Amino acid sequence: MALARPTRLLGLAARLLLALRRNLVVRGPDEPLPVVRIPRALQRRQEQQQSGRRNPPQPVLVRPGPLLVSARRPELNQPARLTLGRWESAPLASRGWRSRRARGDHFSIERAQHDAPALRNLSSQGSFANLGLEPRVLRALQEAAPEVIRPTTVQLSTIPPLLRGRHALCAAETGSGKTLSYLLPLFQRLLARTSLNYRHIPFPRGLVLVPSRELAEQVRAVAQPLGSSLGLLVRELGGGRGMSKIRLQLSKQPPADVLVATPGALWKALKSQLVSLEQLAFLVLDEADTLLDESFLEMVDYVLEKSHIAESPADLEDPFNPKAQLVLVGATFPEGVGKLLSKVTSPDAVTTITSSKLHCIMPHIKQTFVRLKGAEKVTELVQILKQHDRASRTGLSGTILVFCNSSATVNWLGYILDDHKIQHLRLQGQMPASMRAGIFQCFQKGSRDILLCTDIASRGLDSIHVELVVNYDFPPTLQDYIHRAGRVGRVGSEVPGTVISFVTHPWDVSLVQKIELAARRRRSLPGLESSVRESLPQQT
Repeated sequence: MALARPTRLLGLAARLLLALRRNLVVRGPDEPLPVVRIPRALQRRQEQQQSGRRNPPQPVLVRPGPLLVSARRPELNQPARLTLGRWESAPLASRGWRSRRARGDHFSIERAQHDAPALRNLSSQGSFANLGLEPRVLRALQEAAPEVIRPTTVQLSTIPPLLRGRHALCAAETGSGKTLSYLLPLFQRLLARTSLNYRHIPFPRGLVLVPSRELAEQVRAVAQPLGSSLGLLVRELGGGRGMSKIRLQLSKQPPADVLVATPGALWKALKSQLVSLEQLAFLVLDEADTLLDESFLEMVDYVLEKSHIAESPADLEDPFNPKAQLVLVGATFPEGVGKLLSKVTSPDAVTTITSSKLHCIMPHIKQTFVRLKGAEKVTELVQILKQHDRASRTGLSGTILVFCNSSATVNWLGYILDDHKIQHLRLQGQMPASMRAGIFQCFQKGSRDILLCTDIASRGLDSIHVELVVNYDFPPTLQDYIHRAGRVGRVGSEVPGTVISFVTHPWDVSLVQKIELAARRRRSLPGLESSVRESLPQQT
């Protein structure tokens, strides 16, 4: 009997211990025992740990095929065959990027096609001769640009209405051939109109207004060979060098038939009565979105006041009271462009030409977005540039544009690249005109493979050898992103285009999410589409 009681106690203890482990209700032979339970939080944690050991996480299986969006997390990939509906919820790879824990995350909008949209679906029968251009203009084009064989889609849509005397608002993606689309009709109109240079000051008959000296030089370089073949003189009028330089440029004889000018220089020349626009037959506002910005708008308004813009195509045929044909060209347009046109001409006289890919993410350019801390951007950029340097030694790479949001950042970053022995050029708006002159031309000619720049190099400048654009600072607006990305994948480019963007600030994330959502839905970027069609009729 003495041994039975300890044995019974040991059995009871064992049953209690078993109840604790199995969460069971235990009752003794004589009286009930209290219920012992494991806390639910602890129980769930144990179950998760046990299930994790029994069932390790399975890899996410992605169906084979090309991707539209590829993310670091495979479950956020989107196949190229899938397009999200307008109101369909999208699993954005950048959704959590406002958090610091997203640092190091990345995703890419993949290249969906190889050719630029301006070169796709062109008929083999399409030619400049079918657009109504005169034989002598066609011969001049062949002599000046023998590599240009067929017109792009923008040129097919723009040249015929311009030859009919219509005013035009041409809104098309960057690198689609807009410069030739207005230069060829300009020269043909000047050939049909006699010159009346009998005054003591120049009376240009064609004017191309551009926002920067670099773009003025580029447009002049395209227009001058065409004009020379046709017996027409093209000159450039750039600012930044004082009135003496402007006076010297305009005093050259014979006077120019076509003037390519910046707003500041032309405004000073008009105020000083060094030039007159009374005989103007053709006025082009190239990169009109920039020219209509507040920094240029007052000067552009003054130029339009001094120009006699035609009310209708019939006004262009009067030799005794010459009127000018107006063309606005750009890749994006600000709000209020319709109100500006209504000040100088009838909206019914304006033909609006828009591209199907206007304000869209370009499908032939790979675009990568990387979430970084500000202190990590330099290291990432240096690594990219050194990889490019190794590739360039084998002759397998093009050139690189690195965009910054301020001149100070361009200078500071240049000193760092100097420390790393990375050769480069710099271009920013605070440089003296004498220093800026020719920098972009040196870059185009290949004297350096890397150009650090501000947005001064993002508007209209041709860059067919650029393979990579790096947004060291993310652009402040969607319009700026479109223009920067448009430096690659242009008509005539021989290298595939890629854009890499460093994303640092919360406001950067907001823009990236809009870009990603537009890409997943294959729609235009928000807030840009209405500005092109505001109070302007769609005509053919």
